[in-house]
Amino acid sequence: MKKVSTRIWILMFLFLIITVVFMYVLTNFLYKRLYVEDTENMMIEVGTKLQTIYTGGRVTDDFIETIENYNDYSNLNIFAVRNPRELSACVPFDIDYATLIGFEERQQLLAGKYIQKIGYEPRFDRQLISVVLPLVDQNRLEGIIYIYYPLAKISELANQEVIFLIGSAFLFLIVIGFGIYKGIRHIMRPLSDLQLAVEQMSQGNYGVRVPVHSKDEVGRLSSTFNTMATSIQQEDEAQKTFLATVSHELRTPISYVKGYSEAIHNGMIEDAQQEETIQLIVREANRMERLTNELLQLARMENEQTDIELYPMPLAETLRDVQAIMSQQANKKNITLMLEVDDTLIVEANELKLKQIFINIIENAINYSYEQATVEVVAQSINHHAEIMIKDDGIGIASEDLAHVTERFYRVNKARSRADGGSGLGLSIVEQLVKQLQGTLEIKSEVNKGTVVKIRMPLMEE
Repeated sequence: MKKVSTRIWILMFLFLIITVVFMYVLTNFLYKRLYVEDTENMMIEVGTKLQTIYTGGRVTDDFIETIENYNDYSNLNIFAVRNPRELSACVPFDIDYATLIGFEERQQLLAGKYIQKIGYEPRFDRQLISVVLPLVDQNRLEGIIYIYYPLAKISELANQEVIFLIGSAFLFLIVIGFGIYKGIRHIMRPLSDLQLAVEQMSQGNYGVRVPVHSKDEVGRLSSTFNTMATSIQQEDEAQKTFLATVSHELRTPISYVKGYSEAIHNGMIEDAQQEETIQLIVREANRMERLTNELLQLARMENEQTDIELYPMPLAETLRDVQAIMSQQANKKNITLMLEVDDTLIVEANELKLKQIFINIIENAINYSYEQATVEVVAQSINHHAEIMIKDDGIGIASEDLAHVTERFYRVNKARSRADGGSGLGLSIVEQLVKQLQGTLEIKSEVNKGTVVKIRMPLMEE
């Protein structure tokens, strides 16, 4: 299969040949239109002026001599004869009188009009152009003025330069063809690099990039490919990291469950400790179940359509339901869960997803707050949006961790998270849910001063 560059080069070379042929045809056309017509007009003009010398009557020898003397001042061949049949004696070639002046031509001459002819002369091996002008007196053709001129071909006009012209045309085709070939190779090189990069990427080398040498369409294509390659590489690295983290997260509870189960089965744990061991197994099993459910939920959200069903719902009622659900967990740490909400707020949302958002955030606030602390939930209307603020006075988040808290499996305090069963997926799920509900999520925090989470959601249009 021929390369694209070769096909383009062949096409361009054919265009060049067509151009040269076209120029040759055009030159011949212009030769006929300009050179031949100009010669004809000149001959007619000269003959018409010579006609004015004739004053009528018999054509005299002096008139004939005067006309022939004009040959010394012109490159045309001019003769005057009384009888057209005598013309063969004046010109260096035979003339077919019947062809030159037939009945129709004679009538045309008697009417005072000239005859114009172009014909091939074997003796000269070329075309001749001739003009016959009448010398008429009292409706009698007393004689004619005969003017002829050999038409030179284009090659004859060029004379000794013909070989030079042909060689120049050939050299021109070679040079231009080579230039086009090099130019096409230069233009196609980025596409060749791009093809090689695609092949390497198809083999799993996502770090490959193509150089960008221009800002044209090919350059933009290369730049777009590099951007796509970067995204694919990041996604591939994120996927590998994700799988590695999932494996790491599951390895610990699995090893606990397996180890303690084997210990109980082999009778290595005393009866007094079996209850505690079983609780540990249940805790780790619950942790694996929660992690698996959260992973499945993230996968479903990524595959879900972004447009989910939203409908008007009272925000205060949803927040009170969440307060009732989380009150038992707050009471275990003697934490006060305060709720201040405007009962008139009606948001465009999905109740199930909205509850999950608030439960995740309030649960984090409770888990990372000190005992006997307060967690505040305030909902109000700001700029046609409902703003829900969840504020705690807990341990807070360091500034270097704050930008990463919504990443999967990211933990600010890994030891504490494992102790209380955290998976590092809660805020990642919250962020996805808020986006699905066309809202925004903002998290501010200071170490040992607490965290403020603000969620803004569109209110129902009135």
